[in-house]
Amino acid sequence: MQKKQRKNLLYLGNKLSNKGRSVTSIETLGILLLKEGYELKFSSSRKNQLLRLVDMLWSVYVNKKDIDILIIDTYSTTAFWYAYLCAKLAKIYKLSYIPILRGGDLPKRLQNNPKLCRQLFGNALVNIAPSNYLLEAFQEAGFTNLKYIPNTLEIKKYQFRQREKLQLKLLYVRSFAHIYNPMLALQVLKELLKSYPEATLLQVLKELLKSYPEATLSMVGPFKDDSIHQCKAYAKEHQLPVKFTGGMQKEEWLAYAQDFDLFINTTNVDNTPVSVMEAMALGLPVVTTNVGGIPYLIQENEAMLVPPNDVETMLKAIKSLLKKSSLAAELSSKGRKKVEAFDWEQVKHKWEEVLR
Repeated sequence: MQKKQRKNLLYLGNKLSNKGRSVTSIETLGILLLKEGYELKFSSSRKNQLLRLVDMLWSVYVNKKDIDILIIDTYSTTAFWYAYLCAKLAKIYKLSYIPILRGGDLPKRLQNNPKLCRQLFGNALVNIAPSNYLLEAFQEAGFTNLKYIPNTLEIKKYQFRQREKLQLKLLYVRSFAHIYNPMLALQVLKELLKSYPEATLLQVLKELLKSYPEATLSMVGPFKDDSIHQCKAYAKEHQLPVKFTGGMQKEEWLAYAQDFDLFINTTNVDNTPVSVMEAMALGLPVVTTNVGGIPYLIQENEAMLVPPNDVETMLKAIKSLLKKSSLAAELSSKGRKKVEAFDWEQVKHKWEEVLR
């Protein structure tokens, strides 16, 4: 992107990583746009939802004369209203705005609130769809002001390690929320321990049994609802070798991930999860539910796709990777190759076309 083309942007989203929440696109895409010479202001880092909304609306109001384009991360549940109300205010002041379609349940929102969606998305300068899943859903709903721009990574920041002969060391990276179904990861681990009983013994005699595969599950992510209490209670009841780390900064979990061999994604609702893309960039074979935009993002030979909330099928997929080193190696290398296409050096040109 050329600096002479830069615009003044106000980016609205959930900027909460310094409050113990996961890093979202406002903190990744926003920083990348800053590096390209765009002038950016951000809102909001307020943890309280009502205060966050007020902060976003206030940011639109006080910056209305200074910004060229308003960018809005648009989700499908409560945060949908942030986008809707901020867009209404932008229209009053005749500001151009661009919703980025983040919510995996936005197709349901289109069905349930067609009038509100027409007001929000129909009046946008353009709607950015990070997945073909949402692109198709919005096209079917009659919208034409659409552009596909995938989520992006700076590939050079992801240290690739080829996985081949796997140990049973599972990594989960996602917020603890019911829609992401973290309990499924624990249910799968419980069943895996029946096939690897030595792993339970290993937790007690760890130093003496180093030749055995170590069955561990580490769950990285902030706690958004009471699903964390249910998960901890389940793990305690069944004496599962699992670690709940809480949220981590991105650089921290990327380094932490080097010690693991398999990445599992258990969500019931999704769009194009960046954590899955990041796992693939690191060389972790991925086993994921095939919900929302995920089958649009990943092909069968790039990850293992399984139905949602299906313990047996996910269990079977993990076991196949543990038994077949050639399959694990294939997913490790093809996963990395897949996400290299989403490197910022390629994706930034699509943003240039929109913002100029």
